[in-house]
Amino acid sequence: MATTDRSFITNVWDFFCSLKLTLFLLISLALTSIIGTVLPQGVLPPQYVAEISPTKLQIYSKLGFFDMYHSWWFIALLYVFSLNLISCSIKRLPHVFKFISEPTLVLGEGQRNSFSLKKDLEFTGAIEKGKERLAEFLGKEFSSPVVTEHNGEYHLFAQKTAWCRLGVYVVHFSILVIFVGAIIGSLAGYKGFVTIVEGTSVNSFERQNGQKMPLGFDVLCENFNVEFYATGAPKEFRSILTILENGKPVPGYSKIKVIVNEPLTYKGITFYQSSYGQATEGSEHYISITPRNGGAVEKLIVHEGEVVTLKDGTTFKLLEATQEVRQFAPGYSGPAARIEVTPKGAAAQTFIAFKNFPEVNAQRGDALIFGYEGSSAKQYTGLQVAKDPGVWVVWLGCALMVIGIAVAFFMSHKRVWVIVTKGHARMYGNANKNQAAFQMQFEDLSEKFKEIKI
Repeated sequence: MATTDRSFITNVWDFFCSLKLTLFLLISLALTSIIGTVLPQGVLPPQYVAEISPTKLQIYSKLGFFDMYHSWWFIALLYVFSLNLISCSIKRLPHVFKFISEPTLVLGEGQRNSFSLKKDLEFTGAIEKGKERLAEFLGKEFSSPVVTEHNGEYHLFAQKTAWCRLGVYVVHFSILVIFVGAIIGSLAGYKGFVTIVEGTSVNSFERQNGQKMPLGFDVLCENFNVEFYATGAPKEFRSILTILENGKPVPGYSKIKVIVNEPLTYKGITFYQSSYGQATEGSEHYISITPRNGGAVEKLIVHEGEVVTLKDGTTFKLLEATQEVRQFAPGYSGPAARIEVTPKGAAAQTFIAFKNFPEVNAQRGDALIFGYEGSSAKQYTGLQVAKDPGVWVVWLGCALMVIGIAVAFFMSHKRVWVIVTKGHARMYGNANKNQAAFQMQFEDLSEKFKEIKI
């Protein structure tokens, strides 16, 4: 019974130490991460829901594809990968550490024959003097040696950067640190969204699950501005934000400019510039109506979506308005409104009325010339709100990974033995990687080795 139990435990242990499992998990994580890149994550855009079939939507939702990085199966892959890294490190690290801390000081005959890098030196002096001179040489040109006497021979052993063999385990540890940081961020962090109209402040935001959450302070949008390219595409949009505590600006956090890739962070909560728009609720818009055959100009105050009937029976409706029409009508700029006009007994017409281009308004040729005079509407800024207390742990893991990779790939464990007998010495060399580069170093050392006078 004991034998069977031990065999089962051994099999489980070997499974988690398997390199095949490591490769399988790495490929699986890479492939599944593509899903999180291709499919939208979090709250689904309405247009995406309208385009995808109900069956696919249901299957993807049940599999957690729309919140893949928090799905149970993706987290399970990370846990198994962590166990795999820990098991591999536990199994191999003691051997590597012993190899570093207890190096081979005495070379046997079989080991000597296995080295391709070797160099002989003949001398006429005493063996003791030769040993001391060669030990001094190694200490000066390579590294201080350990001297061991064995069967009438002196074995001098010197090594450099033996600890670089631990580089791969630093990488293993860095991955675990990154996972820990991600777990901390997942459990204690959150993401959400908030909109702030110019001149107003908010003290809460809406999480991705729709839940309202207090910030613990107020965020005031002092001003919002957007610049456009000639094509009408937004060039830069920026918010001027002020953090308020007890109704007063916090020193150092007053009128901070926030643009894309330049967020504002306060008390661990980061505000990213995400979107913008025009606040239409309750806003008044000003429309001018000029008879083409002459007469007094009529000015009206309307709200978006409101239908107005004129004296001659013509009705018009304000469909939408914008403070910058360039993004909808390239070549034009400034405030404009899209309106729908229905002359009495005729079909409805939809067109854009400009503020800065009255001549364009007059080109339509209708009896009434409609112009847009602006509005009381203000812009709003859309901010992504995020808190991730594990981000510094993740950065620490990334730094450790860079260091570990640099050590593992660009440094090598170099070893040199010199065996001294009466009237003769032979030097052997070996490196665990980049043997070609070490061979050049060994040859340079060999030239100096031959110049030693004993």
